Amino acid sequence: MSEIVFTRTDARLGEFAVRPLDPDADAELLHGWVTHPKATFWMMQDADVARVREEYRAITRHPHHDAFVGLVNGRPSFLAEQYDPAHVELAGLYDAADGDVGMHFLCAPSDTPVHGFTLAVITTVMEMLFADPAVRRVVVEPDIRNTAVHALNAAVGFDVVGPVEKPEKTALLSFCTRDRFLAATRGVSA
Repeated sequence: MSEIVFTRTDARLGEFAVRPLDPDADAELLHGWVTHPKATFWMMQDADVARVREEYRAITRHPHHDAFVGLVNGRPSFLAEQYDPAHVELAGLYDAADGDVGMHFLCAPSDTPVHGFTLAVITTVMEMLFADPAVRRVVVEPDIRNTAVHALNAAVGFDVVGPVEKPEKTALLSFCTRDRFLAATRGVSA
C-alpha cells in the first residue's frame, strides 16, 4: 500500500494515519462506504464499483484535487479529500483567498459506533491540512440539510458564511482559520 503521509495519536482512540488513495486497489472498499445509507450526502448511492473507481481515478489525476484513506490503528476507517476551492467545487462561487484549501471527509460505516470517532476523524483531517504552512483557511461546502456535519464543523472551529447554490445541492459555505481550529480543539488530541 501507499506510504503514510500524516499521523496523529488520539489519547482515547489510538493512532490515526493517512495515506494517498489508490483508486484501483481501494475502489471496492470505497464502494461499500460511499453507497452505504449513511453516506446519502456523498451522492453516490447508486454507483457500482466501476463508477467509484473512475470517480477516484479522476480525482487522483486532477491537479487541484487529492484523496486519502484514513487508517485507525491500521484499519481503513475514513476517506478524506482536499481540493483547491478556486478550481474545484467552489470555482466562481466565493471569493477565494491565497491559502484556502477545501475538504471533504467520510467515515466508514460501522455496526458498533464509537463515541467521539467522527470528531477524531475531522480533527485528524484538519490537522493534516494545517500541517502545510501554506494553508491559512479550510473551506467546506456540505449540503445545507446535513445538520450532523454542521455540528462537527462548528466543534472544530468553522464559521458559517451562508448558503451557496451549487449544481447538485444548496451548500452551507463555512471557513475555518488555523487560529479558530487551534482554539476549538485545544485539549481534544494528545
